[in-house]
Amino acid sequence: MAKNNLDVIGKWAFLIGLALAVIAGLITGFYTIPYLALILVILGLIVGFLNIAEKDTVKLLVAIIALMGVGATAVMIIGEVITAINTILLDLITNIITFAGAAGLVVAVKAIYETGKK
Repeated sequence: MAKNNLDVIGKWAFLIGLALAVIAGLITGFYTIPYLALILVILGLIVGFLNIAEKDTVKLLVAIIALMGVGATAVMIIGEVITAINTILLDLITNIITFAGAAGLVVAVKAIYETGKK
């Protein structure tokens, strides 16, 4: 029973975190959400603890590295072409990286711990 409750919490944390990251990125020019980064980090930590299985560790970490590299490049290229979109895109990518990065931190620490145990 407790395992099912944790699964539900993890799934909701993922959905809420991703939705909040996207919505906040789109409305940042109009409204600022107080403590947004802290909320995204906490939700990302919950996702990292509850949702990511050991078999998905490498996929998640590679995806986060790719997101960070591609995200920064996309903001630079699109920002030079269409300046109005630059702020929205930068905020959107920053929010998603904040959320995913916190989950990645947990997964990386868990992977290091598991590797050290062997």
